[in-house]
Amino acid sequence: MYAVTLDGFGGPEVMTWAQVEDLPAPGPGEVSIQVTAAGVNRADLLQRQGFYPPPPGASELLGLECSGVIAEVGPGVQDWNKGDRVCALLPGGGYAETVVAPVTRLLPVPDGLDLAAAAALPEVAATVWSNLVMTAGLHSGQLLLIHGGGSGIGTHAIQVAVSLGARVAVTAGSQFKLDRCKELGATILINYREEDFVAALKSTVSTRDGSGADIILDNMGAKYLARNVDALALDGHLVVIGMQGGPVGELNLGALLGKRGNIHATGLRFRPETGRSSKAEIIAEVRRQLWPLVADGTVVPVVSAELPVTEAAEAHRLLDSDETVGKVVLRIRED
Repeated sequence: MYAVTLDGFGGPEVMTWAQVEDLPAPGPGEVSIQVTAAGVNRADLLQRQGFYPPPPGASELLGLECSGVIAEVGPGVQDWNKGDRVCALLPGGGYAETVVAPVTRLLPVPDGLDLAAAAALPEVAATVWSNLVMTAGLHSGQLLLIHGGGSGIGTHAIQVAVSLGARVAVTAGSQFKLDRCKELGATILINYREEDFVAALKSTVSTRDGSGADIILDNMGAKYLARNVDALALDGHLVVIGMQGGPVGELNLGALLGKRGNIHATGLRFRPETGRSSKAEIIAEVRRQLWPLVADGTVVPVVSAELPVTEAAEAHRLLDSDETVGKVVLRIRED
């Protein structure tokens, strides 16, 4: 089969579409998927640079999500059949013609949803639902602040929060991205290049227990740690899912105590396969609670660009630029 391989670590130019060894047949509880498209994620960029190695035993190939058609089912697989349209959360290997995945990682692609666009959903759906709903308990009437509102996670989180009846504030670095966030349902729009998000948030909102966000979804880490605590409402939840602003920061526990605040730091790729807080548990909840909103069009994949897999280098450049709102998808084959 063919897949995107790495000629060492470095810039986008190290990626090559090349022939690799065929995958084995799916084992018990697994299926093989003939890949139509793969979503591009910031984790892929980090792995390409050598900063984010895959978990032990996982494929060394890039790609944390894909969509396609089941080509073969392994022993003991029920409820899934050859020819089913699916998308899947992966530990790696999505930038390839074929991938093998456990059925606990699969989601059905609803009728009417473009199969290639569905490749943009598993990673953001699992990340957003597990963090905002399963961890922080997002519900109607709350205020959610999303850093990086124009990202793949941000554009998905806006839609999920609005569908649950929450108000949404976002930060982004351009008016173009803020306008798109507004179209998706965000009502408080903060250009972080022009204004301090804490001051902007506090000047705009007022809650019963003081000005601030009930939940903050943060991709920056250390750089925003102190200011995020300042931006929390009483009993608020800060959920850290990225470290674009560094891994080590100073926390004022007095300020956190004064807010009765909660800080969660969570990841997805290194969770266990099954059991408590596992990928299987998250995918099951996504399918049960979020997928009906995808099926009826309330929550849609936001795809900024779709490129052939032979242009993976350009896809990585796009994702790392200010031009992209939402996700970038690599097309492996036609539907």
